Formats: sequence, structure tokens, C-alpha cells
Amino acid sequence: MPVPPKKIATMEEFAATVGLSRPTVSKYFADPESVRGKTLAVNLKRRRSKIIGLIVPDPTDPFYMTLAQRIETEATEAGYLALVLSSNGRPETEARAIETITALNVTGAIIAPLGETSQHARLKALAREIPLVFVDAPLDDEGPFVGTNNHQTVPLITEYLCRSGDHPTYFDTPKVNNNALDRRKAYVAAMERSNLEPKFAPVPPSNSFDFEKAAFDATARILRDRGFPSRTILCANDRVAFGVLAAMCQAGMKVGLGPDCDFRVAGHDNQRLSAYTCPPLTTVSQDCEEMGRVAFRMLLARIDGAESTGRSSAARQILLNGELVLRKSA
Repeated sequence: MPVPPKKIATMEEFAATVGLSRPTVSKYFADPESVRGKTLAVNLKRRRSKIIGLIVPDPTDPFYMTLAQRIETEATEAGYLALVLSSNGRPETEARAIETITALNVTGAIIAPLGETSQHARLKALAREIPLVFVDAPLDDEGPFVGTNNHQTVPLITEYLCRSGDHPTYFDTPKVNNNALDRRKAYVAAMERSNLEPKFAPVPPSNSFDFEKAAFDATARILRDRGFPSRTILCANDRVAFGVLAAMCQAGMKVGLGPDCDFRVAGHDNQRLSAYTCPPLTTVSQDCEEMGRVAFRMLLARIDGAESTGRSSAARQILLNGELVLRKSA
């Protein structure tokens, strides 16, 4: 097994790792436009870097934090440095992140794309230059991808909620990536298979990554107006559920399983905080640790294939199943 590289703590050590001078690296990070991409490419061409890029939409999201940690661990054990960048939910920032990993001549990259607002043309162009693997949400139906099998996880929790009480109303997530549409479709299909009418919370459209606030504001408005179509709320992800729970609590509503409860609330993902809400959140797991491990190993196989044959290995799309996590909220 390769010896893990020394942890990089200074700009000098990073410059040595990528094979550039310290002033060039420092100048680039201070002002990317001050260093010509051609200059970086010429310097780096003499030495293949042992760096992989990782771009995530929201570095504060617990899911992406855990995903990044797993990928960094896998990369270190394989003798690589993971350079983690964020698109911060904005296409122009995603474009700059793509430019950065291109200029640093990374060996390959793992990317969680924004979805409809992603830099599709730039990502397609990058995929022609280096091995890429997409995680969490696919860029399209063709590229290599590792994600959650929403058509297994969403029906799993939908069917449980139908069996155990009132039929669930679906509370959508902001349309920030393809997962939002995929999970909504999975909910509709699950309800229709049970000959039940899908119901939706009247949530205004949003493309914000501030899921908790968007869900809190929408729930507060719904409770003030006509209310929800049913007493069971299935949220598209746990962060949406956090906002729903907070708004219901402030409105004096009781959430849980007892006959004295006003609502049941369930989520999706099983994020770290889901066990510590009040009440603890019933949800379905999304194995981000395994997702990170599988994505890195897929990328490594594509890197090895590109180095030995001149082209990356064939694209694969891997979907991971989840498990029901029953707690007191539903």
C-alpha cells in the first residue's frame, strides 16, 4: 500500500506537491487572472500532480462535510492530496472552481454539480481532459456517477408512513439539483402504486441552499393560512424537516406519534443532527461515507485506465440503497 503523504500545512509544501514555485501558487490564489493558464499548464506538464479536485455546492452542509472527509481520507491513503473547493450554490462560483482545478492540472476530480444551473459545457469540456466522477446528483444520464437510489429510499419511507397513519403530504426541497426532481418523482410513483393521490405542501419555488429557512418560512405561512393537506409531512431532506419542525414548535403544534399530536414529520438523509431534534426525526439513511469511498475508487480506476490506455474507463452509474430509521417524530 502506498505510504500516506505528509500532511500539507504551508503554501511552500503545497507548491512543492504540485510542482510549482511558491510565488506562482501564492499569486494564483490571490488573483487567478494574474497567472496565465498557459503558464501553469507548461509548468505542470513536466510533472503529473498527485492532486484530485473536489467541488461541493455547500461546505457547511453536514452531508457534504462528511462526504468530503471520506474522500480526503481515501485520497490520503492512496497517496493523493484532495483539493476541496465550493461552488457555494452559485454557477459563477462553480465556474471559478472548475478554472482553479483546471489550472492546477489535477489528475482527476469528484464533483457534486448544482444541477440545471451547473456549468454543463465547462464540465463536459473538463471531462474530455481529465477523469471525472459526479456524486450526489448526476450531471446527466451518461457521466460516471455515485448517488443515493431515491427510487428505493423514498418509497421505503412513503410506504411506512402510509401503513402507520395518515397518508403523507410531500414537502419539496428547493430546486438546487437533480435530486429534488428525482425524489419528487419517486414519491409520486410510490403513492400511485398504492392507489393513493399524491399531496404536496404549497411551497414557493426557491433555488436557495438555505433549506431550513425556506422550509421554516413556508411552514409558518401554511399554518397561518389553510394548513397542510394531511397531518403527516414527508420532507425531501432532513434540513427541510428541521425548518418544518421549528416552525411547528413556534406555532404551538405538537409533533410525534401520540394521539395528542398535531402532526407527524419525516425526512430523508439521516444527517448527524437528525437524532437530536425535538422530537428525534424519523428518516431514511443516505450513506455518504460509502458514497465517498465508492466515488474515490471509481475515480482512481478511471485515472489508472487513462494512464495505461490513454482514455478513461467506461462510465458507470452506481446507486446506493438506504435504510429506514425510525424515531419519535413519525
